Amino acid sequence: MQSELFSSEHLVTQASAPGMTLQNAKSIKYAVDGECYARQGSMVAFRGNLQFEKQGQGVGKFLKRAVTGEGLALMAVRGQGEVWFAHEAQNCFIVDLAPGDSITLNGRNVLCFDSTLSYEIKVVKGAGMTGGGLFNSVFTGHGQLGVMCEGNPIVIPVSPQLPVYADTDAVVGWSAALTTSLHRSQSVGSMIRGGSGEAVQLRLDGEGFVIVRPSEAKPATASNG
Repeated sequence: MQSELFSSEHLVTQASAPGMTLQNAKSIKYAVDGECYARQGSMVAFRGNLQFEKQGQGVGKFLKRAVTGEGLALMAVRGQGEVWFAHEAQNCFIVDLAPGDSITLNGRNVLCFDSTLSYEIKVVKGAGMTGGGLFNSVFTGHGQLGVMCEGNPIVIPVSPQLPVYADTDAVVGWSAALTTSLHRSQSVGSMIRGGSGEAVQLRLDGEGFVIVRPSEAKPATASNG
């Protein structure tokens, strides 16, 4: 049987070491030797001796957003084998964290991560419910983190001289050392007359970067696990 479908670009090869690698622009392959965590429902294939266990929401670490339905439901993957993760054909990236590094991510942009990473849910300071009730995940420690983005991400440097203002629905993540606040770019009168639809943004100050996607958030749908 002959087809470009079977070219080396698409053909899976055996992993040479535990951990995650990009299978292609839309998926991550994780060679598991012990344990890792991933978004529920993101497994598209696996081989080997692996078990998948749903992790609870709202207790301890990741938190379901009751108002908008956004959040991250996790599953633990345990054993020895290879598993492929993907979600809605979004672009995938691997972030390597060294001791002392930290990054803040929207839960909707987390695909998978090493069990060696520490993470906690935090309410985005200055946003509260007025800014959509932003609950973001702060990752620290030593390990790898699989991140996904709808479309090609835009990474914008932030400096004390040049703060960045981002649509709260487009923000993927930012340097955890940055400070956040709400910025109103529209007057009440302008909003009453129709306005631009961009009344409130997240302002980020300090030294670091912010990642945004080239689209606003779609209405959230519940995970089927």
